[in-house]
Amino acid sequence: MNYVFDAPDRVMVGAHGEVGQRRFLLQARQGRRLIVVKCEKQQLAALAEWIAQVLDTMGRPGHLPDDLSLEPEFESDFEAGDITVVVDEDTDTISVSVESREGEDTLELTLTKEWAGALAIAVTRLVEAGRPPCPLCGGPLDPRGHDCPRTNGHRAPIA
Repeated sequence: MNYVFDAPDRVMVGAHGEVGQRRFLLQARQGRRLIVVKCEKQQLAALAEWIAQVLDTMGRPGHLPDDLSLEPEFESDFEAGDITVVVDEDTDTISVSVESREGEDTLELTLTKEWAGALAIAVTRLVEAGRPPCPLCGGPLDPRGHDCPRTNGHRAPIA
């Protein structure tokens, strides 16, 4: 199924569940239609980084929306696979395409600079609120210990 949101009313991002067991969700609403996409934390972090780079070339956005909290619908329509970002300089918009892991579903989001900037900030805050990354492998540090693959079993886990 191809979900097209060419003028979304809202774009939301958040996590549902306990730290270490959270599900990261991207939601978009246009009118009565709502799409919920389950994403990996790293996918959202990369999306925020790409949007930030694109916005540097597009110029400063206007007033950013401030409420990007999730709506109370957590059942995902699909799980994100490949995510692409395309700039349309003629319309001054950013298109975000999210393909499902299975390749059967696609979400096409057309964002204004303001929505894109707000989304990048919300994602960055969400990612930074989680567990800190291991300085060796980049994986999340768990308070109960971390068996870092870079130590190859020769050092005590980093805590």
